[in-house]
Amino acid sequence: MDISIHYAFLPQTDPEAALGFYRDSLGFEVRNDVGYEGMRWITVGPPNQPETSIVLYPPAAEPGITDDERRTILELIAKGSYGAVTLATDDLDSLFATLVDSGAEVVAEPADQPYGVRDCAFRDPTGNLLRINQR
Repeated sequence: MDISIHYAFLPQTDPEAALGFYRDSLGFEVRNDVGYEGMRWITVGPPNQPETSIVLYPPAAEPGITDDERRTILELIAKGSYGAVTLATDDLDSLFATLVDSGAEVVAEPADQPYGVRDCAFRDPTGNLLRINQR
């Protein structure tokens, strides 16, 4: 059986800020940018991995949720405890410096973890947690 990850979804509450982070700071390419009723779904991904993408979606667009549930989701997003993704790079220190220079919110500086990984962590403009591992 051959299975791969095609899309992962992360909420975004500001499409332009999300583009600035994922495209301009991380260097991801924009694969799709779709608007509907004042909302935008932006698909981005690393240029060297055309089959793997992150869809940055408007959380308010989820069908079937109540206004109270929508408020709760937005509160969790604002606290940074709703969405997360782990990325990997060959040069963690260089990427860390690039993201710091871009103004990204640092959660953890590069460090060797007791579970055997060297990584760091940031929050994207929406508050999603991004851990970045050294390959």
